[in-house]
This record gives sequence, structure tokens and C-alpha cells, in this order.
Amino acid sequence: MPLTPDALAGFRVIDLTTVIMGPFATATLADLGADVIKIENLDGDMSRGIGSRRHEGMSALSMNLQRNKRSVALDLASAAGRRILDDLVRDADVLVTNLRPRSRDKLGLTYDRLSGINPGLILCTAQAYGSDTSYRDQPAYDDIVQAASGAAKLNELVDGTPRYAPYVIADKVVGLYIVIAILAAAMAKKATGLGQAVDVPMVDSMIAFNLVEHFGGHTFAPAAGDFGWARVLTPERVPHRTADGWICIMPYSARNWNDFFAFAGRYDMVDNPRYTTVDDRHRHMGELLSAVGEAAPAHTTAEWLAFCAEHGIPAADLLDLADAHRNSYVRDQALITKYEHPTEGEYYATRTPFTMSRTPVSLRRHAPLLGADTAAVLADLGYSAQRIRGLTDAGVVATTAPETASA
Repeated sequence: MPLTPDALAGFRVIDLTTVIMGPFATATLADLGADVIKIENLDGDMSRGIGSRRHEGMSALSMNLQRNKRSVALDLASAAGRRILDDLVRDADVLVTNLRPRSRDKLGLTYDRLSGINPGLILCTAQAYGSDTSYRDQPAYDDIVQAASGAAKLNELVDGTPRYAPYVIADKVVGLYIVIAILAAAMAKKATGLGQAVDVPMVDSMIAFNLVEHFGGHTFAPAAGDFGWARVLTPERVPHRTADGWICIMPYSARNWNDFFAFAGRYDMVDNPRYTTVDDRHRHMGELLSAVGEAAPAHTTAEWLAFCAEHGIPAADLLDLADAHRNSYVRDQALITKYEHPTEGEYYATRTPFTMSRTPVSLRRHAPLLGADTAAVLADLGYSAQRIRGLTDAGVVATTAPETASA
């Protein structure tokens, strides 16, 4: 099958985001072929200094979140820096930012002003709360959003203790909503030629995300049942210890459960009327999973996997993410691939985890050093070499050549 240009080839994104949520969204767009110009302050995105790194400014987070992008280091506090941003906006399809409204207003990043420069611009804003609410300028990171969206309290329904997920789930879920919203606005622009303002509040997004399965009986007015999906809120919903390790076994259909209980010697549970329908099983999931936990130590993980495969029962070993790059499935799918970075040496990169037959996602550019593309991007805008030097000397922009990376 002949390949065509990348799915988003020719689609230009100005990335004025920081840390994880926004960069994760724009990295996905970049993987799909968009020309993403990452605007950073002269000190660089905060994530450049978080966690493991071989050289300052090139953290593990940056190696993946800034892939396929071009880096422009720009002082937006200066009038000259803001004029450069306006020049970039003139030919852009999207500007995406997670600055709060008050900060956006100070920089002139309002849809009314920017659409005057480029009527086709999509301005995507994404911060904790809706831009038109009284909460608009409240600061928040992932933990705050998990709390404010009800995610942390869901755990209280399991074992009485609220807690946060052990990963930045709000940042990444909302990052995907950002991608969806931008692509939808791009389709509308294709039909009309006009851009629009798109607001993706984190708390709003996560409330909607959390309620998909949990609103339950409260969907109806008045309530026609309990809040929460019992199957996933039972404290027995945990991996089970086997004779030599751990496993997740999840019988689902009536036949799955009967086959499991027959093998486990729990004939009292086979064809038990208490568990006839899927709704019955979900309401009594704690009992069922307790029985799985009692049976699991009788066999090794491999024996359980073989039995479950033979009988079509969903089951999986537990992946250790620290060793994911050695996992056979991960290797076969090329989900994690080793590359050679021009300054950072060998590293592993994850890929956007879907395949496209005509426009495959790919790594076209390694994560850039801070300001590595400033001069080239300004030259594309028509800035002369002398003008670029002047802006650099004045501290409006910064440029970094690969050989200047510091140990």
C-alpha cells in the first residue's frame, strides 16, 4: 500500500504549554505529522529540569514529550518577543496554551486579538477550570484536579481512604481531550476556513471522564439506584497471588465463571442462581473475587494463564513497567524503541500507540535542545541573520547549537 504524507502534514501548531498535559497533547499531534513549534522561555520548560538526565535541560520527560518538535526560546515578557509570537501566529493553524486566563490576557493571547491577526487560528486553552468561570485563575496541578474532579474520593468508596492515582492521570486524560478538540476544530476549519476558541478545562474534563461508569443510578431524576459501579469499587478487585507470583484473572461471562469454579473445585459456585446475570455478578463482585483470591495460590501463574487461554477466560500476568522494553509483546509492537540522540546518546522512546496504514506515525526529530531551532524558525519568518543576532544579543531570543550541550 503506497504511503502518503503524514496525516497532519502542513498543520502548524504553536505549542505554548509546559510540564506534562500540554506537551503530551502536542507530542501526539507532532507524532501525527504536525509541525509543532515549541515556545519556551529563556530558561526552558520546567520539565527539562525534572528527573533523570545526562545533560542539563534534557531530562527523561523532555526526551519523549518534546520529540518531533522544534524549540524556540523566546522572552514573551518583552514587546519584541510578543511581536515574534504574532509573526508565528500569522501562519499557524493552532496555538495551544495552558497559561491561566490572567497570564494570557497580559500577553495578549486572547481569541479576539489573535483572530484579528489570523482568522483561521484555533486558540486552544487548557487550564484547571473554565476560562469564563470565577475559578479561572486558580492554580492547579494533577493532584488538585484529581481532588476537585472526584477522582481521589472514588477510592474512599473502595477502602475508606481517599487517594491519588499513582500517575498523572488528569494531565494525560486531558491531554487526549486537547487532541480531540483540536482535531475537531481543524475539521470545522477545513469546511469554513475559520478558526475558533476552544477551551478544555481539566476539572470539567475529569468530572465527565469519572462519571461515565460511576453516575449509575444517579443518571435518573430522581435517583433510580446507587452511585458508583460496584464491580470496580469492591476492595477485592486486586491482583491475586499465585503459587509463584501474581495474576489478574477476570472471568466475565457465566460460562467463564462456571469453568473457573469447576477447575477450582468450588462446585457450590457453579450455576449458582446468585450469580446468574452480569448485573448479579457485578453486584456480588466482592464475593466472586474473594473466591478467585482463595483459589489462585493453588497453581502457578503460568498454569493459570494456560488454563484461562484454553477456556477463553480473560487473564494476564502483571507487567513490570520498569522492564517494559524487555517484554516480548512490547518489543513486537515496537511500543518502546531504542534510538541514538545526537547529544544524549542511546535512549528509549515510546510511540503514539496506534497504527495507521497510509500515514504511519514516526519519530522524525529527536527532542531538541532549548532554542535549537530559534534561528531557523525566525529565518523562515523572513528575519535576517543580522536581526536574529540583534535579538539574541538583546536577550529576546536564545539559540543553542548541539555542540554546546553541557555535561
